[in-house]
Amino acid sequence: MDARTLTPRYSVSPQIAVEDIPAIKAAGFQTVICNRPDAEVPPSHQAAALRAAVEAAGLKFAELPLTHQTMTMENVAMQRELYEAADGPVLAYCASGTRCSVIWALGQASDLGVEQVLNTTAEAGYDLSNLRQTLESLA
Repeated sequence: MDARTLTPRYSVSPQIAVEDIPAIKAAGFQTVICNRPDAEVPPSHQAAALRAAVEAAGLKFAELPLTHQTMTMENVAMQRELYEAADGPVLAYCASGTRCSVIWALGQASDLGVEQVLNTTAEAGYDLSNLRQTLESLA
C-alpha cells in the first residue's frame, strides 16, 4: 500500500491487493473507496474480492468506478458524500491514485481554492496543473 495523504481524512493510493488490508486497517483507515473499474484488473483485484477482505477486517467499502468519461460533477458529488459521511479516515484507490486525486480536487476547488488544491495534490505526488482551467471554473 502506498497511501498518500491529501487531508487528515482523505488519502489516495495506487491499486491495493487483499494482502494490503491488514496494513490499511493498521494505518487507521475506516473506509476504502474503489475508484477503479473491474474491467481494468484481474478477478483477484476486482471490487468484490477487495470488498470481502475489507469488510472481513471490519472496515467499510464503497465503489465508485471512474473513467475519463465518468468524471462527472454528479460523481464528484457522490465521492465527496462518500468521504464526508465516513466515520473516520478514508483510503480511495485506483490504478495510480490520480483519478482519486482528480475527483477530490474537482470537489474541493470551490472550498479550498485552486492553488491549495494543486499544492496539496502535488505534495502527494500528483501534478494536476493540467486541470487548472477546470478547477478555476469551479472555484
